[in-house]
Amino acid sequence: MRNVIFINSHPIQYFAPLYKFMNEQGTPITAWYCSDASIKGGHDKGFGVKVKWDVPLLEGYKYRFFKNYSWKPSHSKGFFGLMNLGMIRELFRIPKSIIIVHGWNYFSHVFILLFGRLRGHTMCLRCETPQNQEILKTGFKQLLKRAGLKHILFPCVNYFLYIGSQNQLFYEKYRLPDSRLIFCPYSVDDNRFRAEWQRLTPHRAIIKRKLGIGPKDKVILYSGKYITKKRPLDLLNAFVALNKPDCWLIMVGEGELRKEMEILIREKNANNVVLTGFVNQSAISEYYAISDVFVMCSEIGETWGLSVNEAMNFNLPVIISDLTGCSQDLVNEGINGYIFKTGDINELTTKLKHVLVDNKLSGAQNSQNILKKFSYSVIHANLTRVLG
Repeated sequence: MRNVIFINSHPIQYFAPLYKFMNEQGTPITAWYCSDASIKGGHDKGFGVKVKWDVPLLEGYKYRFFKNYSWKPSHSKGFFGLMNLGMIRELFRIPKSIIIVHGWNYFSHVFILLFGRLRGHTMCLRCETPQNQEILKTGFKQLLKRAGLKHILFPCVNYFLYIGSQNQLFYEKYRLPDSRLIFCPYSVDDNRFRAEWQRLTPHRAIIKRKLGIGPKDKVILYSGKYITKKRPLDLLNAFVALNKPDCWLIMVGEGELRKEMEILIREKNANNVVLTGFVNQSAISEYYAISDVFVMCSEIGETWGLSVNEAMNFNLPVIISDLTGCSQDLVNEGINGYIFKTGDINELTTKLKHVLVDNKLSGAQNSQNILKKFSYSVIHANLTRVLG
């Protein structure tokens, strides 16, 4: 079996467990990283605070870090923030391998795709772009990008690993044949979250009491950065409009919109709202365990929304905006949740009422069952087509 190498900007809490899983299944994985920022920890631009993940990011698989020659070295500094020339040089030293590159947002990623094919490696591209967001982007830069993808970058790729239905549509717009498209869904560490669900479910009342929430009160959960793309103010306004004294809104996260959110909470006298601040991976499960519905109301830029996967491991119904990348894959309308038009606060309020007050969800297929198609096992099984 040929070597399998994943190219990432930095160790990511959602990807590292996948590499460990594949290694345990007998597929040796090596990850090449352009930056060690997530290992060292540091200021997160979105959260607005210092972040260092407290789950293992380097366990169970091989990895290498490469020197970054950028004059502004950071994965948050745009295309030229990652310039790992040693990676390109290494392409010509190693045996022909299967190389999976995550996106084209950095100098390193683009040049690995270009030179990797030249060297004779099997090049795979895994990007997140959903077609329903792509069609909203206009202007000369977009035309230039699409021409570059079609005529320069995509001809260097052997296989395109799509993460969901909208991402598949994005590739199909470039008239790529089905034989070059492989379903590799965006997933989280289901085993870890499912174990947490089983461990914490019997203690829901205790966790609620710790937060000052009544045992029979219902909880709406938001998990993400308090930033414009995530539209947290939409959910706050919908919660106020819901006007149910026995309902709580817990907003797990942090970010630049906190002051606006606090002002709105005071003005509307919304006493049953909790702004937690940044919560690390080891503690997030308690909030999922006590919740009755999960909401993501993001706009363009939310290419998937892996917090939805996390919530669904706790069998939560979900209410997701139509521009959130995963909405058409993870929501079975009226069964495990609802999709609403992004920015439509009235519709969001109605959907919350359907779940929490009217009990309209049929439950014919629960969230955990839907996730079976979006797992590490599916990724590994589908990649065997490339692995041979």
